[in-house]
Amino acid sequence: MRALLLAAGLGTRLRPLTLTTPKCLVPIHATPLLDIWLDHLFAAGIERVLINTHWLADTVRSHVAASPWRDRVDLVHEDELLGTAGTVLANRDWLGDRPFLLAHADNLTDFDVAEFLRRHAGRPPACVMSMLAFRTDMPQSCGILDLDGDGVVRSFHEKVANPPGNLANAAVYVCEPEVTAFIAGLGKAFVDFSTEVIPTFVGRILAVETGGYHRDIGSLESLAAAEREFPADRARVRR
Repeated sequence: MRALLLAAGLGTRLRPLTLTTPKCLVPIHATPLLDIWLDHLFAAGIERVLINTHWLADTVRSHVAASPWRDRVDLVHEDELLGTAGTVLANRDWLGDRPFLLAHADNLTDFDVAEFLRRHAGRPPACVMSMLAFRTDMPQSCGILDLDGDGVVRSFHEKVANPPGNLANAAVYVCEPEVTAFIAGLGKAFVDFSTEVIPTFVGRILAVETGGYHRDIGSLESLAAAEREFPADRARVRR
């Protein structure tokens, strides 16, 4: 399976750090987030990874060129941001006509990739997407899930004031080609995955809760929390 890592964000809430460091290269215990992601995905058998770039793209490009995984990583630049689903559409040929993993590279996570793929393979017949889920201590800032007895998403509450729980969308997905076809059918270049794609597929998304660590490194406060909470030895990667 191939994976698309979304890494083009500006990281405005992480300034001044992201004025000189791309969001995907923000370090956790001195290891860039992107390195943690690549090590984690390739260790689980992902074949190839595509990374989109925008802000400080040359820095990301140089980092990947020096990486031990460089022969298995492709880069695509966006002069203008396309949105999380617009990037999927723009790279439809690279993804091919098969399932793919989609993830936000600004999350710090150690979820079981192989188990996630296995659960997707055994998903209920109607489901065309699997979504990693986690328990959050900040439900108002997340997309909160309501599931049926089979673990299928029956409602999705994106950043609402009084969410009905704390099981959240972890922004890691396995998508069948039908999802990409739907994005293409919208007929526009900029598409947001959370607001324009997920609501359409409610009732056809399997949620898989991770028992591991997961945190959005979207602010200086969350970065500091990750440094406190995430063990340094788990941030080390193979070289």
